[in-house]
Amino acid sequence: MSHEALSGFVEAEAAKPGIPGVAVGVWADGREVYACHGVTSIDNPLPVDQDTLFVLGSVTKTYTATALMRLVAESRVELDAPVRRYVPELRLADEQTAAQVTVLNLLNHTSGLGWDLLLDTGEGDDALASFVAKLAELELIAPLGARASYSQAGYSLLGRVIEKVAGMPYEKAIASLVFEPLGLSHSFFAPVDVMTRRFVVGHNRGEDGTLSIGRLWRGPRCRNPGGGLASSVADQLRWARFHLGDGRGENGERVLPAEVLHRMKEPTAELRGSTLGDAFGICWFLRDVDGVRTVGHGGSANGQFAELLTVPERGFAVVALSNAGPDGIPFNQAVVRWALENYLGVTDRDPEPVPYDEARAREFAGHYENDAMDVDIAADGAVMTLAADIKPQIRAAADEELPPGYPREEIGLLPGDGDEYIITSGGMKGMRGFFTRDDSGAVVGIDVGGRMYRRVPAASG
Repeated sequence: MSHEALSGFVEAEAAKPGIPGVAVGVWADGREVYACHGVTSIDNPLPVDQDTLFVLGSVTKTYTATALMRLVAESRVELDAPVRRYVPELRLADEQTAAQVTVLNLLNHTSGLGWDLLLDTGEGDDALASFVAKLAELELIAPLGARASYSQAGYSLLGRVIEKVAGMPYEKAIASLVFEPLGLSHSFFAPVDVMTRRFVVGHNRGEDGTLSIGRLWRGPRCRNPGGGLASSVADQLRWARFHLGDGRGENGERVLPAEVLHRMKEPTAELRGSTLGDAFGICWFLRDVDGVRTVGHGGSANGQFAELLTVPERGFAVVALSNAGPDGIPFNQAVVRWALENYLGVTDRDPEPVPYDEARAREFAGHYENDAMDVDIAADGAVMTLAADIKPQIRAAADEELPPGYPREEIGLLPGDGDEYIITSGGMKGMRGFFTRDDSGAVVGIDVGGRMYRRVPAASG
């Protein structure tokens, strides 16, 4: 596959919604191919190239998990050990969970912890310690080990485990355990490091369709282990190549035993009806596509989006980075699907929803929420729609701009038990999830983006 073909597709796909800047990298047949297009910012435009830094969002979690596995390989951490062995001061909303939750429960999102505490504990070296001290305020959304539900807070806690075991701040530990041995020279957490390199800013589209700069460039330091890394498409492709390899860096240095690297790609928790995949490995999302196993992770920041996907049995990887929301999500997905089909002959298609059934739609209509966000499902006689946004009280109390929510997007129910759905329009198009029921069969929750939301009964009177 020629560089011209990849560049042509990337440029055309970015131009459709008017995304300011994108960077794409592909590793196939033992060689790298890059396609970068557009600019870093609509206000202060510089050309995007393969070394331009993007905020990776949750792709950062793969670095936290890999650093943790280095500590496991060195017998300094045990996956099945209680987290309190390393963070004895841990307190959660439930004492039994706090005493029994393991490192693996955090890595594969089976801890029962809610999504996150949206708070800023400062930019000092005590940021993670201060965050962990607040974890008793976070709701538990499921019994320990009962199910997977994506938790940002769980990875902040893992960052604190790394700090305690490594004896240094999280960011220095990641540099020592991962960046330096792998030669990742364009990967940084601190804004003072990023600002001396070329970096993109996020953009968000307003109701009138115009783009504006996302002024919150990066979240607070306490979220670094789950989403704070800024890196380039070239470093991300180097990262993917490491995870496709035998655990050695490009200079031949042993970073992880091959069996530990392989273990990260083995299923540890099943996922139901999720766009994220069929299962969690150790952090990685595992999904079978057209007969091949894919291993990957996505991420989002304020108007910045990242997607990294590998196909281990074919020695293949693709990375897509973009800097406009909500269009960046479908752009990245389109690039990944195009690369799979054109380099590997692997076709990834969304399942078709069943025809709209108003009676079923009204069964699901209502208000759902978790600790930080609201989801509303509506049935208006022709379609079922989903809207998601940060809670109004959290927006009102925030000291900085928060990412916009998602307006009403159409969803359709999928064949099968009728409780799984797919979003069929808007920036979340293609995202899959499911409704949950209690023992009596009543709808009591919804999963969106791998996170659980509880149904809130309508107020009487």
